[in-house]
Amino acid sequence: MNTNKLATISIKTLSKLIASGILYILMLFILGSCENPSCDTEMVTYYEPVFAARSEIIKDAEFGVPRPIENAGKIYYKDGYLFINEVDKGIHVINNLDKSNPREIGFIELPGNKDLAAKGEFLYADNYTDLVVLDISDKMNIFEVNRIENVFDGYYYYTEEEGMLISYTEVQEEVEVDCSEDNWMHQRDDLMYTTAESSNLASSGAGIGGSLARFTITDNFLYTVNEYRLKLFDITITDSPIEGNSVDLGWGIETIFPYGDKLFFGARSGMHIYDNSNPAEPTFISTYEHINTCDPVVVQNDLAYVTLRSGTECETFTNQLDVIDISDVSHPELLITHEMDNPHGLGVKGNCLFIAEGDFGLKVFDASDPLKIGDQMTAHHQGIHALDVIPLDDVLFMIGNDGLHQYEYDCNNLFTYISTISY
Repeated sequence: MNTNKLATISIKTLSKLIASGILYILMLFILGSCENPSCDTEMVTYYEPVFAARSEIIKDAEFGVPRPIENAGKIYYKDGYLFINEVDKGIHVINNLDKSNPREIGFIELPGNKDLAAKGEFLYADNYTDLVVLDISDKMNIFEVNRIENVFDGYYYYTEEEGMLISYTEVQEEVEVDCSEDNWMHQRDDLMYTTAESSNLASSGAGIGGSLARFTITDNFLYTVNEYRLKLFDITITDSPIEGNSVDLGWGIETIFPYGDKLFFGARSGMHIYDNSNPAEPTFISTYEHINTCDPVVVQNDLAYVTLRSGTECETFTNQLDVIDISDVSHPELLITHEMDNPHGLGVKGNCLFIAEGDFGLKVFDASDPLKIGDQMTAHHQGIHALDVIPLDDVLFMIGNDGLHQYEYDCNNLFTYISTISY
C-alpha cells in the first residue's frame, strides 16, 4: 500500500487516539481479519486525505439566492430568522416571522463552515481557519465586513507542498500483507492510524443555538471550541472581534453550553464545568466523568442533563440520559440515569425536556420530577429523524436530516405541529 496516501498525524493526535480506545478497537478488528500467518492479501478500507490550497478555499463570503438544504448541521435562531449551517458549504437564511410559512430567502456561501453565532446585527462563522464577521442587518443583503485570519489554524493539518487537509475520501483496496508474528503489526500501523484519523476531522442581543453548538456568546465574548481548546474573542465592538485567551480543556470536547456565570462543556469523557464570572478568563471548577461516549449537555437551575449515545466515532453502546445534581458545582453528582434509544441533541424549558432521538424521532418528557423522567413521556413524534432542538417560550425548533420542524407547546398537554422546511 502506498504510504503517500496516508495523512501524517502528530504525537498529540496519536496520544488522543490511544486514550480514546479507537486504536484498541481497530487492533482487534485487524487481528480478527488475519486468522492465520499465511494470508497474503486483504481488502482494507482507509481514508485518503484531500488537500486544497488556501487560495481555493479561504475566500470572502457571498450571499446569493436560496439553494436546497442537503446536509444540515447547526441551527441558530435570532430575531425571527433561522440560520442553518450547510456543512462545509455555508449558511441558509430563513425568514421565520410567520412560523406557519417559513421562507428561505438566501444562502451565504462560506466553504468550511461548521459553526455560527450572532449578536446585534452581526453573525460570526468559521471559514476553515478564519473567523468571519457578517453584517445581517438587512437579511436580503448580507455581506462580510471583517475577518480574523488563521485563528483556527491549529484545527487543520497543513503542508507547504500539498496545502490544507480539508476532508477524507473513503477508499477500498486489496493489499498484500504478511501476517507473520514479526511483521503484521508493522504493516498494519499505517492503516490503523489513517482510519482513526478520519474521525477527527445567550446574552442580551445574542441569538440562541442548539445543544450541539461549538460557538456561543456570553456578554461581550464569543466562545469557540474544537476538540481540546476554548478560544475567546472580545466582541464589545461587534463588527471588530479581538482574539483573546485560549484555554486547554483536555481531549474530546464536543459542545459548549453557557448558563448563568458558568460554562458547561460536553466531552467524550464527561462534563466539564468552568467558572465564567470573569468572561475573559474562564477557570476550571470540576468534571463529572462517565464512560467514553458522545454527550451534549444542557442546564437548568441545579440540574444538568447529559445524553450519551452509541455509534459514530464514540465507539460505545450506551444510550441514556444522565441527570446530574450541580447544586454544588465543585462536586457534581449523578442523580439518576434513564435509558434512551439513540439520543442526540436535547433542550429543556420549564418542565419540558426535549430529546432528539435520531431515527427514533423526537420525544418530549415531563421533567418536573427528574427521578421519573423516563416514565413521563408526554409526546413522541415518530417517522422523522431528530438531530437537535431549540426550545423557546412557546415554540420548539427541531432539526434532522430530513427537515426543520416547528411545534407549539406549553409543557402541559399541548404539543402541536406547525410547519416543516423539507430537504
